[in-house]
Amino acid sequence: MASELFNIEGDIAIVTGGSRGLGKAMAVGLAKVGAKVVIADIIDSSDTVDEIKKEGHHVLGIKVDVSNVEDVDNMIEKTIENFGNIDILINNAGILRTGKAEELSLEDWNKVIQVNLTGQFICAQTVAKHMLKRGKGNIINISSIAGIRGYAGSAVYSAAKAGLIMMTKTFAAEWGHTLRVNAVCPGVFATDMTDDFLKDKEFMQKLKQKVPMGRHATADELIGTIIYLASKASSYVNGYELVIDGGWSSTL
Repeated sequence: MASELFNIEGDIAIVTGGSRGLGKAMAVGLAKVGAKVVIADIIDSSDTVDEIKKEGHHVLGIKVDVSNVEDVDNMIEKTIENFGNIDILINNAGILRTGKAEELSLEDWNKVIQVNLTGQFICAQTVAKHMLKRGKGNIINISSIAGIRGYAGSAVYSAAKAGLIMMTKTFAAEWGHTLRVNAVCPGVFATDMTDDFLKDKEFMQKLKQKVPMGRHATADELIGTIIYLASKASSYVNGYELVIDGGWSSTL
């Protein structure tokens, strides 16, 4: 029974920003349980593609700027051409810009919003058109606890991630008759993006004090959540933001 609930074998999953970090962990994790994976990233994804292929899994790498409509259209076309359809979109691509709010440049603001919010909208909208025609589909937007709690130095990143949560809820309200759209809000995970933070002794001391579990997460600790949301096990979960942060956001 349990294996049937969590079975996504043969499903076609697009993972944006899938060449490294959390995106790579999710892409590899989905492939290991039998999904056919498309890694869509603006940077070279060949290493991750090769790693998945060596394990005998189905994978395709596509260079995509998620904020570019033509690139996203091409991603859809190539996915359908190679695998026939799209069952799952992991809307993960994102960038980080930090700094004091009063010193944040408009260029940084626009860039983060363009990738982390507009890009996620373009991908979800474009994929949803295909899914709605098929009569089924599953979109998982990767937000952050920075989208539900204020954190000094992350004004634009937090704004984009908060916007993504509300966009998720609105999509679920509009498309819920056919699709499921949920958001995942990770806390601090060890990735290339967080490497500088994890090397900062002051940050690590604060993290140990704030997070009830007393540590950061590894990228692999996100995989189970993604499989749950992508599978029948979460068949009545829609428009929800699932927080995975070791308990950080539950504390005062």
